Amino acid sequence: MPFKIKPATRRLLTLLTILPTAVLTLGTLYMLGMTHLEGTPRTLLEGIQWASESITNTGYGHDNHWEHPVMASFVIVTPFIGQFLIFLIFPVLVLPYFEEKFEVRMQHELPPMADTVLFYRYGPAIESLLEEFKRSGSRFVIFEEDLELARNLRDRKYNVVFGKLADDPGALARVKEARAVVTNAGDHANATCTMIVREHGFSGPIYALADEPIYRPPMIQIGATDVFTPAHVLGAAMASRASTRISPPAEGMHLLGTQVGLAEFRVRNGSELAGRRLGDLRLREEYGVSVIGQWREGSFTTTKGPETLIDSGAILVVVGPPLQLEKVGRMAMPIRRDGPIVLAGFGAVGRKVIEMLHDAGENCVVIDLLPGPGVDVVGNVLDNATLARAGVANASAIVLALADDSEAVFATAVVRDQAPEVPLIVRVNRTPNTARIYKAGADFAISQGQVAGQILAYHLLDEQIIPVESRIKFSRQNPGTLVGSHPWHNETLEQTGTKIVAVERSQTVLIEFDDSFRIQANDVLYVCGSLNSLERYQRQFQTGPTATRH
Repeated sequence: MPFKIKPATRRLLTLLTILPTAVLTLGTLYMLGMTHLEGTPRTLLEGIQWASESITNTGYGHDNHWEHPVMASFVIVTPFIGQFLIFLIFPVLVLPYFEEKFEVRMQHELPPMADTVLFYRYGPAIESLLEEFKRSGSRFVIFEEDLELARNLRDRKYNVVFGKLADDPGALARVKEARAVVTNAGDHANATCTMIVREHGFSGPIYALADEPIYRPPMIQIGATDVFTPAHVLGAAMASRASTRISPPAEGMHLLGTQVGLAEFRVRNGSELAGRRLGDLRLREEYGVSVIGQWREGSFTTTKGPETLIDSGAILVVVGPPLQLEKVGRMAMPIRRDGPIVLAGFGAVGRKVIEMLHDAGENCVVIDLLPGPGVDVVGNVLDNATLARAGVANASAIVLALADDSEAVFATAVVRDQAPEVPLIVRVNRTPNTARIYKAGADFAISQGQVAGQILAYHLLDEQIIPVESRIKFSRQNPGTLVGSHPWHNETLEQTGTKIVAVERSQTVLIEFDDSFRIQANDVLYVCGSLNSLERYQRQFQTGPTATRH
């Protein structure tokens, strides 16, 4: 292998050549000028001495007066040349050399890659996933092309390799041993990385994170296993939280017709529900309704028994007879489901949100700083007048799809002040900022990193990350081992996070149960819960879904 001089060393050698050459040249010109223009000859050594003093601005000793204008001009210009050499060339040539010598050396080639995932370029989309990798002890390497970012990642104890893939594709020579590859650069760079990885003989899965779905077919054609567009999935997740038409609050509600409904209530500060245990409220006994769970800071948790605490500010998910739901709603605060959906931020994510909402038949109002097709209100979302023109106080939901997290935090606080009762869904760019946005008043906040992490974790990790959207479902189940139990008074049933909301017996659907009621073998139970809690229910009571009535 031919000997290669590192760039910093090459720059230092250049400096060591420039400085002596400059001193020798200026000293010779000074010697000739003094001899032929001033008539006071100087030796070459004296000329070099003068040049070094001028360049370093240390003074001229007894040589401090010149008569000839050319010499005077020459003497005036020379210190500026010295300033240029000292203050411009030294930082460019000397400092990088010493930085390279004294800092911990960056890796420039992949280490052994057995059972290791390679991530090409770091960014917010993989931020959450890498934290999950660290938590689970899974091995990974990041190939980064930005030197400053690579140093930052190294300081954070990430295993990082720095290089320019287009200039040195051989840096990925060991990728053949890797478990998987994730490309997280721009679409063009992702394509280049995919081709280089395949050229090195890698036969495992390559997952590409793309900006545009139209690039999926060509990316797969050149070697990608699958292509995901987290920004579009993020838009879909936000739209599903804003509209019940896109993501129905409970799958299978039609099974009970109008006998049982589902509602969401925000628990106000000072409400008689806030801060109390579910068992003390006796909502089932007094009103015949069941609290399935509560949304808090974007996470849905099912209730698990009478000790469950109702959090102030949480959104309760409650099922029961419609008239009784109205009574419970007055105790908390019903979530408005009429009025338009207001969106602020009409970038790539915002456009996807609006596209889905329009497809679902929702009435939308779009706020953006710049006028354009699809923008209804031009203005700053931080301006109360803009929010008033958009009608946020009468909206059924508000979506903030802003590109800057600092702006999103402040906008969340401003919007929450103007519309305290309206569900507020907020886009986050960097996952660590999610907590700040929740503190500012968001009901649901999600980042592109969470979406990409959820997608990739399914393919790369043995465990599946909690889904972005917890769906609630009604299911017709046979009794299993619940025969002889009361539908509402069963501690084991409560621990599964599910609720029996109705019992079908002899073609009659019962939704109220006195203390003597017991489940019989031929009954059909209408069970409500999240998908995970329904799975727990089926395992616990050795039961399964029954055929739907016709």
